[in-house]
Amino acid sequence: MDKHIDFQSSPRVAAGRAQGGRASQQDAFVCLHDAAEDTLLLVLADGMGGDGAGELAADGVVTTARRLWNQKAWLQQPAALFLEHLCMEAHEELHRRRLGLSQGEPHSTVVALLLRDDRASWVHVGDSRLYLFQGARCLARTRDHSLAEWRVQRGELLPEDVASHPDQHKLLRGLGGDEPPEVDHGGAMLHAGQSFALCSDGVWENLTAQELGRLVTRDDQSEALREALTLAVERGGREGDNAALILVRAMDAGRLHRAAVSFWLHVSDLLKGRRRDAAA
Repeated sequence: MDKHIDFQSSPRVAAGRAQGGRASQQDAFVCLHDAAEDTLLLVLADGMGGDGAGELAADGVVTTARRLWNQKAWLQQPAALFLEHLCMEAHEELHRRRLGLSQGEPHSTVVALLLRDDRASWVHVGDSRLYLFQGARCLARTRDHSLAEWRVQRGELLPEDVASHPDQHKLLRGLGGDEPPEVDHGGAMLHAGQSFALCSDGVWENLTAQELGRLVTRDDQSEALREALTLAVERGGREGDNAALILVRAMDAGRLHRAAVSFWLHVSDLLKGRRRDAAA
C-alpha cells in the first residue's frame, strides 16, 4: 500500500494526492494563482475508463484548465461562464484523446473553484466534492452525481451510508461521455475564517466532513493535508482508491488585514456621524 504523497503548497493553498492501493494514479489536480489579480483557480479530476484511460482523462482536465488559465479566459468571462466553459472544453478534450486509444474510454469527474476578489464560484460533475467551512463547521458541500446520492434524495438511503454503498461508484454524470455534461454551479461571498476542501472520492469516502472541518482549522495547512491523505490511504486499505485533496483558505493575512481596516474605518465613520447628529 503506497503512502507516498505528491505535494504542492503556497501561503493559502495546500494540495496533494496519494496512489493508495491502486496500480495507477488516476487523480490529478492543478492550483493556479495570479497575484496581480488576486485570483485562484483550483481544479481536481478523478479519471476512469480502464486501460490507462483514467490517467489520460484526469490529465486532460487539468491540461485544459492550464490552457484556459494561460489564455486569460477567466478575465474575459464572468466566473460562472468561465467555469462552465472549462468543463465543456475538458469534455471535448477527452473526446479528442479517445481517438488515439485502441481500447478504453477516457472519462473523468471534475470539481473546480475560482476565488476572485470577495467571491467564490465553483462547478462540479461527478462525485468529486467541494466542501465550504466556516471555522470547523461545514456550511455546504456539492451533491454527488451518483446513483447512491440519487437514492439519498429519494429517501432510500441514509447520507452516512453513501461512502460504503455499492451504488456510490455508479455515476450519473461525467466528462467524456456521448452527451455534453450537465454542470452544477455554486457560489458564495467570501468571509474571514472560511476554508474550502476539494477532494476525490478516495478522500471523502474515508474521512467525514467533521474530520475535514477539524483539519482545515489547523494553522499548518501542509501538515493537515498530509494527515488527511495518510488517513485516507490507511483507511482505504490494500484495495483503497487514489486520494486527492486541495485545502484553501478564503482570505490570506493581507486581505484579512485590509478587511479589518475597512471595517473599523466604516465603524469610525458611523460613530462620527452619530456624534455630529447628537451635537446638532
